[in-house]
Amino acid sequence: MADNPEKPAETTPAEPQRPRQVEVDDSQVTSTYANFCRVTGTPEELIIDFGLNTQPFGVPNQTVKVNQRLVTNFYTAKRLLQALHMAVQRHEQAFGVLETDVQRRVVASQSQQQGNK
Repeated sequence: MADNPEKPAETTPAEPQRPRQVEVDDSQVTSTYANFCRVTGTPEELIIDFGLNTQPFGVPNQTVKVNQRLVTNFYTAKRLLQALHMAVQRHEQAFGVLETDVQRRVVASQSQQQGNK
């Protein structure tokens, strides 16, 4: 079959590239609660330890037991940072600003309770 120089080759319009879904098997995952996080690292890796602080106010006098450690490269850590930032932004848009200073939260709660009396 010879090419016909007078008839252009049929082309299909380019389909937009859709992001591919990554399949995740979480059938063997174990969920653990953490209220403590420590970030350390090396020039090549970031190490994030998660644990449970049973004394969340002040400096604990008991050892915080670390039960999960995430070791990742800095590229993945930056993508994680962006994903967490987006998730917190969506949460704050729906439910209000999250105050991370415990003292401010306590003062705000006390003043709100006094205002309701």
